[in-house]
Amino acid sequence: MINYEVYEQEIEKGNIKNGYIFCGLDEEFIKDGISLIIKKNIAEEFMDLNLIRIDGMNTSFDAIMNACETMPFMGEKKVVVVYRSNFLQDKTDSSGTKIYNDIKSYISNLPPYTVLIMYYLLNDKRDRPNKNKKLATIGKSLTIVYCDKLKRDKYLKKVSEVFKEKGKQIGRTELSYFCEKVYNNFDIIKREADKLISYCGEREIKKEDIDILISKSSEDDTFDLVELIATKKIDKAIDTMKEILYKSDQHMLIISAIQKHFLRLYEIKIKLSNGKKVDDFMSDYRLPQFVCEKLIMQTNKFTEKQLSELIKLCVNTETKLKSTGIDKNMEMEFLLINTLTVKK
Repeated sequence: MINYEVYEQEIEKGNIKNGYIFCGLDEEFIKDGISLIIKKNIAEEFMDLNLIRIDGMNTSFDAIMNACETMPFMGEKKVVVVYRSNFLQDKTDSSGTKIYNDIKSYISNLPPYTVLIMYYLLNDKRDRPNKNKKLATIGKSLTIVYCDKLKRDKYLKKVSEVFKEKGKQIGRTELSYFCEKVYNNFDIIKREADKLISYCGEREIKKEDIDILISKSSEDDTFDLVELIATKKIDKAIDTMKEILYKSDQHMLIISAIQKHFLRLYEIKIKLSNGKKVDDFMSDYRLPQFVCEKLIMQTNKFTEKQLSELIKLCVNTETKLKSTGIDKNMEMEFLLINTLTVKK
């Protein structure tokens, strides 16, 4: 099994295998990876003839095999893409198991002129391809490409390419800001980029444009609030809290989010003292590098004792919010004011 970065390097070198299986959470990211092979193997004018796409959720082994066995037209290679190949998932129904078993027997005899590509989507963040026994077996004949989240520099470069493909340049500062604001999913990234490009027209993209078009996530709000607590800017923290409550009048969800954030900072603090690095946090929390770096920087603004006390404050506030007949907004403000009393 290889990750996306290794796969990309191999394709750039021209080391293209006869078969691949892609898996990950981001389908648009997987499709971009597959397009690298297609462009390397098929001339634009023969794309309709030498590229075959098959719906993996509504197919049979015979359909896949027949597509692979057909000779390419006016070219050396043809590419067969079986998208959403759910029969590759660890648990499938009897028909999916049959297709998998037939494919497993067939792939060692793939024609030299065919590149067979199959992909399936992972169920959630906890679903890991290295736990899939089917991949362990079929991976002896086909290359498994795990499309996990990219590291910061690679991620920024790929998002920058999204804008370039759409004929628009974006400054590095604005690019970093865009990446921080948008959800790390290339389907969403491309749609948000389209909105931004249409809005800005011929002029350059500015941070203000990004603020107008891409609303802050609850995670961003929580991070900003904790940052104000760290710098003891409680007046601004109260104003920020009011803005959050205005957007979502759900006190319990907000206090829970703040508590979880402090808990994560506490965990990072402990792990840092035990020698953990950025790469470890990227793996542990399934977050991109720049987000982990921001969390580490924020963690350094607190002592271990402070974070422990802040978590207790949140728990106490949550308990009070569950009581009836209290002013919930006032309790939230008390929480912020009480953070000033937490000593190092």
